[in-house]
Amino acid sequence: MTGPKMTGPRMTGAKMHELVARLYPLCRSITGDGVRATLDVVGEHLPLTVHEVPTGTEVLDWTVPEEWNIRDAYIKDASGRRVVDFRRSNLHVVGYSVPISATMTLDELRPHLHTLPEQPELVPYRTSYYARTWGFCLSQNTLDAMGEGPYEVVIDSTLTAGHLTYAEHVVPGRSDDEIMISCHVCHPSLANDNLAGIAVAVALARSLDRPRHTYRFLFAPGTIGAITWLSRNRDRVGRIKHGLTLACAGDPGQLTYKRSRRDDAAIDRAALHVLKGRSHRVLPFSPYGYDERQFCSPGFDLPFGSLTRTPYAGYPEYHTSGDDLEFVTPAALADTLEALQQITGVLDGDRTYLNLSPYGEPQLGRRGLYGSLGGRSDTKQAQLAMLWVLNLSDGEHSLLDVAERSDLPFAALREAADALLAAGLVKETA
Repeated sequence: MTGPKMTGPRMTGAKMHELVARLYPLCRSITGDGVRATLDVVGEHLPLTVHEVPTGTEVLDWTVPEEWNIRDAYIKDASGRRVVDFRRSNLHVVGYSVPISATMTLDELRPHLHTLPEQPELVPYRTSYYARTWGFCLSQNTLDAMGEGPYEVVIDSTLTAGHLTYAEHVVPGRSDDEIMISCHVCHPSLANDNLAGIAVAVALARSLDRPRHTYRFLFAPGTIGAITWLSRNRDRVGRIKHGLTLACAGDPGQLTYKRSRRDDAAIDRAALHVLKGRSHRVLPFSPYGYDERQFCSPGFDLPFGSLTRTPYAGYPEYHTSGDDLEFVTPAALADTLEALQQITGVLDGDRTYLNLSPYGEPQLGRRGLYGSLGGRSDTKQAQLAMLWVLNLSDGEHSLLDVAERSDLPFAALREAADALLAAGLVKETA
């Protein structure tokens, strides 16, 4: 069996966490140099094709916005102390804030300040991509300690004609049919909601070994990035046979799979088969969430699911400074990667066979098939796998069909099919 090869989970988890830590300080948004710097780091691990799409380009019903970059931002009190400092945390500035340089009282400043009163020690993450405004994010504790001012208020940013940047990594397969893995690169210092998905995608790509499908990895800003890719690749979306959006991939919660719009696509069935042996949750499709909603829009209706741990907005640290490097663990990253490798392994290994000795049960012993199982701890399961594959190899049932009906692990059925194929008892039809 070819496809994703397993790696030592402890070592792989640590390496993924190192990548998250490397990317964490970079100030990302839906455009700008932070995205480019992020892709530069990813490009040290994978060869990437980077695309630059000019501001003003029409992409489906949207338009590529102006490019945003920021150099510095702060709120400084009368003593010159930075009460709020972008250099300490890039979450302190509302994403896409227009430049500002002014002296203001606290009352004048307050409409532009964002806090979380119910989580007073945390800094929220806020954006204003498509409305020209500005703002700061700070903890409620910091706001409560601020006097009436005056304050020096500076956001040193630019909004100019530029580009939207995204990148692809393609692993050629023996087939042009594609498995697509999408993750977003638009959030600043949020370790789980953004960076964990990037790290798992990179690890999966590096683990692939002569896959059957061609694998396409998309690293793009959320929403507008997926829309831009779809707009520029309408003639090739038919190659995508299975797709997954990766996000929130490193928190301590259980794995969560969100079904595609089709509800019973092969990606849905493969994910559910793999996850049934783990602590997990399954969510129905909803046109709200991450970029699976773009790929599943009715005009495309691609078989795209979503794999997370705790999903969108489902944990207290979501979109706050609490989503930090300690919140993401190597063990959780490794667990997500292992599940993803097993899911893609099912998709890559699924075949349909025809039993060449369909009248009665063929004698497995004289072909050495039973003897080859002697001494194995899973002898009974392996024997059952052979019998199930033989019985349902009628040219209409795939191995995934057999796995669902037999309740046996796909890997055991795949191994049985390989043995039966080598013995000349079945032939591959699809």
